[in-house]
Amino acid sequence: MQVSDDVGIFPKALWFLHEYGNSNCSSASKDLHLKSVLAKSLANDREMTIEELDGLVGADVFAKFAGDDHRLSEAEISIALETANPSSRLRLAPELRRHAEFLSTSFDMIESSHLDEMDQLSNWIVENWRHDGTLQVLTTCTGNSRRSILSAAMGNMAAAYYGFDNIRFHSGGTIPSAFNKRTIATLQEIGFQINPTGEEALRWDSKTSNPIYSVVWGKDLEATEFSKTYKDKSNPKSGFAAILVCNEADAECPIVPGASLRLSMTFVDPKLYDDGVFEKRKYAERRDDIGRTFLAAMAHARRKLHGREGEAPAKP
Repeated sequence: MQVSDDVGIFPKALWFLHEYGNSNCSSASKDLHLKSVLAKSLANDREMTIEELDGLVGADVFAKFAGDDHRLSEAEISIALETANPSSRLRLAPELRRHAEFLSTSFDMIESSHLDEMDQLSNWIVENWRHDGTLQVLTTCTGNSRRSILSAAMGNMAAAYYGFDNIRFHSGGTIPSAFNKRTIATLQEIGFQINPTGEEALRWDSKTSNPIYSVVWGKDLEATEFSKTYKDKSNPKSGFAAILVCNEADAECPIVPGASLRLSMTFVDPKLYDDGVFEKRKYAERRDDIGRTFLAAMAHARRKLHGREGEAPAKP
């Protein structure tokens, strides 16, 4: 993990346990406990001992990076993080990588109602992921203009951040409209490059244009995005995970044809705040809610895959 020294030792220690600790360390439901243990461990000398970590990391793993004094310093933690850095993380746009780093320190803010679905998504990834294959995830809301597009974009960012550059998120809706300008703005704010291609997709309302956009989140990491149905030909047809991110789509799609996993993971619609003084902050809030949720799911899947020797996505 390439990070600037100015992030401080606490985030680095947190990321160390996400990467090298036991499976509980990457579980969002255990995040507050993890932070409590770390705070006590680092309080006096800004170093960690195996005893202070109270079983969160194996003694052999700890000894691999600790010096002769059997303590982990900030410099040693930084080396350990660099050793585990997946190549796709370095390909992320720098602003996006920093934003992912920031969100990965706040898994305790994830809604408790999402925890079970996150575990199911992590387990599905572990069961189906292969180095030479591609996993597809389809996020769906009603209009395919806000939450489903935010989910696809932040899901792709999260997958690349944790080394899953062969997991791709797509979006769709039940009553498409257009890629909303506010959704574009809040994604651009954190480093996504979003530009119109000059082409237009099918209009679902004769009065509303439906431009096709290029969405780039890093080197060789890009997709085209426009408003469409979840059954659109550009979306996966079989063996994918379907995530319903609004209550209306969840109710309208009790079965998603071709999906091997269907999850209901709903988020409040930022549209409720359109044209008000809180609009920009509410779109950012929803973007980050979704982002940390998918980051936590990917972190947990990555940690579980470390238990399958040779399977975890890693630095080549």
